[in-house]
Amino acid sequence: MDIRNKLYRMFILGTEGSGYKKALSQGLGGMIFFTRDIESKEQFTKLVADIKSMAAQPLFLSIDQEGGRVERTENIHNGKKYLSAKFAYEKGEEFLRRQTKDIADELKSYGLNLNFAPCIDVNTNPDNPIIGERAFSSNVEDVINGGLIVSSGYRQNGIIPCVKHYPGHGDANADSHLTLPEIDLPLGDMEKTHIKPFAMAVKSGIEMIMAAHLHCTCFEKETIPASLSKNALSYLRNNLGFDGVIVSDDMIMKGVAGFGMQEACEMGIRAGLNMFIYRYSTPDIINMIENIAQKALVDEELFVNIEYSYEKIMKLKKKYIRQ
Repeated sequence: MDIRNKLYRMFILGTEGSGYKKALSQGLGGMIFFTRDIESKEQFTKLVADIKSMAAQPLFLSIDQEGGRVERTENIHNGKKYLSAKFAYEKGEEFLRRQTKDIADELKSYGLNLNFAPCIDVNTNPDNPIIGERAFSSNVEDVINGGLIVSSGYRQNGIIPCVKHYPGHGDANADSHLTLPEIDLPLGDMEKTHIKPFAMAVKSGIEMIMAAHLHCTCFEKETIPASLSKNALSYLRNNLGFDGVIVSDDMIMKGVAGFGMQEACEMGIRAGLNMFIYRYSTPDIINMIENIAQKALVDEELFVNIEYSYEKIMKLKKKYIRQ
């Protein structure tokens, strides 16, 4: 298999733009679905099946289904919603386990295999505009407990969990969809609170972690998001011992988009990101993948890191996905 096909494995694309159809034939790594994709259970199940039939290899078929504010199937639930992490956790561990199983069963019924959840940020900033009730708590031990319950529940019920948003979005005072938030905490403070749930998730065997578009000054003096930071991602590998797949948050978000599409992806590959999420599949995204593939033929660092990511991705797929 050539480096181009291995690079396509590193991308999870959305349906808007239709470039995903070409990408599927080239070995695309996965698809992500949003509310706009889901009109009815029958329609969505057929969409997922049609996409699987177009794919050259097994796919991550993914969604953000946390409950509360982040629930992509809300259009077909007839007003019934899952509770957000905070309120589900407050109802007790047994309730949280049941809700996790219900979400997993629903996702499997559509043919999905990956949920970008749980959110294991510690919501220490009451003015945080993006986390809030998506976090289990402002208490680190409660976040660790809730995260382990949900992650193991998904795994036991056939859904790959992905914890987010490393190294912790809970102290941010801005929305990374709109700008690049800065978290100006010493590494020791980050480790005691925000990084600790990720360290415990790694110890428990988590296989996928999402990196946030946050500038953490403890890792980078320059204004570089953790998702593109070699220091932040190396810490996850070397200090926390994470051996799984590191995936970016959506690369369309303003917290990272200002770096330039191709430049940001190249920075991410060099920093140690294994996969990239794009909510669209427009021609410029497909062209960017093709351009990086060409560049990797003469750029040893890109080439080696793509090979490394390919191995990580395929190891996880072999564990979970039968297609």
